[in-house]
Amino acid sequence: METIDISVYSLLLVFLLLAVPVILSWVYRLGLIKPLLTSAGRMTIQLVLIGIFLKYLFLWNNALINFLWLVVMILVAVFSAIRGSSMKPGKILVPVFVSFAFATFAVIFYVNIFVIRLDHIFDARYLIVLGGMLLGNSLRGNIVGIDTFYKSLWKDAKKYLYVLSLGATCHEAARPYMKESIRLALKPTIASMATIGIVALPGMMTGVILGGASPEVAIKYQIMIMISIVVSTIISVLLTILMTSRACFTKYGILRSDIFLNKNNV
Repeated sequence: METIDISVYSLLLVFLLLAVPVILSWVYRLGLIKPLLTSAGRMTIQLVLIGIFLKYLFLWNNALINFLWLVVMILVAVFSAIRGSSMKPGKILVPVFVSFAFATFAVIFYVNIFVIRLDHIFDARYLIVLGGMLLGNSLRGNIVGIDTFYKSLWKDAKKYLYVLSLGATCHEAARPYMKESIRLALKPTIASMATIGIVALPGMMTGVILGGASPEVAIKYQIMIMISIVVSTIISVLLTILMTSRACFTKYGILRSDIFLNKNNV
């Protein structure tokens, strides 16, 4: 059974639903009308453009083009993660990119080779779609992880320096902050994993079912993607913290003050 198409007229009826939050925002003076409509407009334009691009990307299905597009997706995710933190991009851009790229490609290649067992591991339908889902979730985790780690260290500088003065290495003194940052970064994903199927039907499963596959197949894909998300998130967050540490600490293990965009807001 094929997925039922949605006509342009029907899609306009979907936009009509936005009248509900717009009216509520106007009545209660929530100030959400402009950002809501702007976001909806940007989303529509971006999705239309990416839809056109993906149509030809899937049609060509060229390994090099698919690989390069995933690299572009990783770059955008990296800039978004850095922008969402309190860090200066120039200080951590390269290590964050390496962390994201390694985590994303490692998990995708493992899934494509050993789980799905594709003959063409650079197949656009799997490489791009799975990569987008991993990056979207890793992005949120990394924003929380990076921001929490460095802000906690900065605010708790006296305690951190005291531990260093007792003879601890930089890694040993920063380990408690690293553990807490990774824990907070993974907390939403682990929580949603525990309630999938009971509280909500997740995106991957819904998409596969709407695509015509049986619920049994959809469940297998959802389990696969959720475990992949957890693995890619923890790898990328851990690598990001470890690799950015080289640029963010002095050779004496002291956190550099010039890595923050605005120290007064840290």
